[in-house]
Amino acid sequence: MGKSKNPRRVEENEAYAVSRMLKTSPQKLNLVAQLIRNKPVEKALADLTFSKKRIAADVRKTLQSAIANAENNHGLDVDELVVAEAYVGKNLVMKRGRPRARGRYGRILKPFAQVTILVRQPAEEQA
Repeated sequence: MGKSKNPRRVEENEAYAVSRMLKTSPQKLNLVAQLIRNKPVEKALADLTFSKKRIAADVRKTLQSAIANAENNHGLDVDELVVAEAYVGKNLVMKRGRPRARGRYGRILKPFAQVTILVRQPAEEQA
């Protein structure tokens, strides 16, 4: 008498991966996520590899994790995968500060973000 299996959160031809607590602002992370939306995974990996943005390495790891989930957990063909969605969310914001002139206090916000990457294997057209 075990628990029943959880239903899948995505369709049968999809898989996803999430990275949380990335040390960057969501606005900067979204610039990198825009690079890979609606692209084949090989092209998206190449774009992230040669991007000059620091956070691109973490997004690349997340994309590789989504590809591995699709292949190992759901039996999808890696060569046909496309980045269907790549969206960014806010996470923790650490509040720090620094003393400024005339007894004032300068706020320093250190934001964190998270990225979710969903890969999809397009359905073959029946003609």
